[in-house]
Amino acid sequence: SAQSSAGYFLRRSKNVLFIHLAEGTTGNSAPCHAGISNYCPPRSDVLREFIMTSSQPDLSTHVIPLGTPLSALQAQEAFAGLSAREKRYCHYLARAAWEGAPICLLQTSPESVPVFLLLREVFSRQTPASLRAAVQESVTEDEFRSLLLYTAGVFTNMGNYKGFGDTKIIPGIPKDKMEVVLQASVLFREDSDLLSRLWGACSSPMYSLLPRERQLGLGDEGITTYYSGNCMRADAELVQSFLKEKGLEAYNTRVFKTVVEGGKAAKYELRFASAATESESLGPEDDVAPLLGDHTHNSTHIVVTRGDYAPLMEKIARNLEQAKLYVANEEEAAMLESYIRSFRSGSLAQHKQGSRHWIRNKGPIVETYMGFIESYRDPFGVRGEFEGFVAVVNKAMSSKFQQLVQSAENLLTQLPWPREFEKDQFLRPDFTSLDIVAFAGSGVPAGINIPNYDEIRQNEGFKNVSLGNVLQAAYQDKRVSFLSPEDQELFVTLRGPAFEVQVGLHELLGHGSGKLFRIDETGTFNFDSTSVKNPVTGEKITSWYRPGETYDTRFSSLASTYEECRAECVGLYLCLNRDVLKVFGHLGPGAEDILYVNWLNMVRAGVLGLEFYTPHTKKWGQAHMQARHVILRLLLERGGGLVGVKKVTGSDGRPDILVTLDRSLIDTRGKAVIQEFLLKLQVYRSTGDFDAASSLYERYSAVSEDGGWLELREVVLARKLPRRMLIQPLTRVQGNGGVSLKQYEVSVEGLVQQYVECYDHYDSQLENLWLQSQHFW
Repeated sequence: SAQSSAGYFLRRSKNVLFIHLAEGTTGNSAPCHAGISNYCPPRSDVLREFIMTSSQPDLSTHVIPLGTPLSALQAQEAFAGLSAREKRYCHYLARAAWEGAPICLLQTSPESVPVFLLLREVFSRQTPASLRAAVQESVTEDEFRSLLLYTAGVFTNMGNYKGFGDTKIIPGIPKDKMEVVLQASVLFREDSDLLSRLWGACSSPMYSLLPRERQLGLGDEGITTYYSGNCMRADAELVQSFLKEKGLEAYNTRVFKTVVEGGKAAKYELRFASAATESESLGPEDDVAPLLGDHTHNSTHIVVTRGDYAPLMEKIARNLEQAKLYVANEEEAAMLESYIRSFRSGSLAQHKQGSRHWIRNKGPIVETYMGFIESYRDPFGVRGEFEGFVAVVNKAMSSKFQQLVQSAENLLTQLPWPREFEKDQFLRPDFTSLDIVAFAGSGVPAGINIPNYDEIRQNEGFKNVSLGNVLQAAYQDKRVSFLSPEDQELFVTLRGPAFEVQVGLHELLGHGSGKLFRIDETGTFNFDSTSVKNPVTGEKITSWYRPGETYDTRFSSLASTYEECRAECVGLYLCLNRDVLKVFGHLGPGAEDILYVNWLNMVRAGVLGLEFYTPHTKKWGQAHMQARHVILRLLLERGGGLVGVKKVTGSDGRPDILVTLDRSLIDTRGKAVIQEFLLKLQVYRSTGDFDAASSLYERYSAVSEDGGWLELREVVLARKLPRRMLIQPLTRVQGNGGVSLKQYEVSVEGLVQQYVECYDHYDSQLENLWLQSQHFW
């Protein structure tokens, strides 16, 4: 137990934490101080919430394990092959991306900014070794390493919630020991006021694991700063209907709700991300200025503003202006000019125009894309997280993907839906393998298919990229769970090349396939509404997308995971075509092994995905892993013995899981099941039939005691392997005007150093942005 100055103390009994209030105490005072077990809130309403909640957090979900592996993204060879001009172009693009990444902090949680700034300040003033020596007598080696891993986790996820999984990260070092470290730091000696200000702002929420705080979510289901703390799903829906009325999309916006008229009414602020904060027009391309000001929608007051993240948006724009001096062609110049206009004005139309120039810029040596891109972390599924990347083309691997592109039109005809459900014309995209020089955001994917704007993807095209040095880093991992010894050996040997095949098919022919049925403002359909039949029902098409609707707005929070499931199924289905495997150099028995490992990887991932399901909210925290679990459940139900998942006792005597896959049934039963499911996924997506889609999808993604899934989840959590952290290089302009690339030591100390050097000064503008919005939470 621990007594607090507020007059209450904590007592644990089995799995229940009792909070005892002294007589007359309201619980509104400062939080108590009880180390890592301190979940005592500063507000009485939150205190009541906790007292009424019996579920205790599994700390292994929230503390980064001591054994977390690290890998460096190797880019020296690719960077060395660039000309001096290309290196400068690469550098300023990378700086634009890194300067924008702290936007993610402001999009994640109320405390992410002070946590990030505190840790940056501590390790910018002294090395981890120096700080470790200062606390050697009072902090154990494991405690200090936990602090370094927490720091690395906050840096690489750009916030204190995981970019992959959406669960909160808390320090593995107890709170009282954290204070010992801070008091021994150079920061304490040099600027105790700054330390006190930042620690005071984040010390309690840094360790708090109230049920609502354990994961990202909207309203009572989790934490998000895309919306003010008082927003519920109904509020998000109301503002979305306003956007639809105005013909706008929400990618670069946030929503803030203020209760007015004594609690009887609400006022909403819809804020666009932009460097500009004023309402005056920035020119003829500024389509945001006319929207600014007061609106009435459904009897509700909505005010449209801009200037969200303004200083950061200006930093991005200035670096893009520098990059523009070193472009290779007119398309790159036009692309950057459109992005600059977008980031300064808040115009999504200008970002779309930049995306069009990006698509037309075929085969660049230095590739880049940035903006408010993916909506995975918005609980409502329509607002984009900032990300930016710059990379160098890997010519050898890209040639394989270009061969796949050459085969794409033929492969599309093999997908299990009628021709009418495919795009009228396949617009051959660039498909390249890239070595990442910088990927700034909340995480680094293995492959990308962008842009995400429906009208561009459907009618003008897209690009696919496979991130070669990211895949290479993943191949280093020899840890495998839940497979037989024979499968483990094959899996470790071939999962790299098998995943390469899956990424290629997933991105190019998964995300790149399928038509959306629409009606425009004139009542004209983009399909023959009189003759096209629904192949699932045999009836005429009765639903489609109306003006102002997109796939994301129609499918909302289901959109990301449903689309990832469709793309994964396309990869599983088309990898059964041996001609596809030939493109990647796989022939004969070797090709059969690649096929087998690809399917095995998918069903095993479906089991691993249980980690990302939260029982008390009944929500999934990661779109891809939910999709893989859906595929596993489908194959278990319909596969006729194709897949097996059973609880066993491991060689260590602890509960374990064995996943099996009958190789002889993949080409027959497996193919038939995926074919039927994939047809439904596409038909419901094409027709915008959200009700049918959600009914189908939720059937397989529901996790309950029935079938023992929650019991299996406990085994998954007990045996989970920590996710690898990636250490990225940094570019620097030398005194002679040349640009160098610095690779960092493969250690947690090297990762911390990378971010400290990336953000080499205290950003008071970031702190001010945080302070300006704190009253919304």
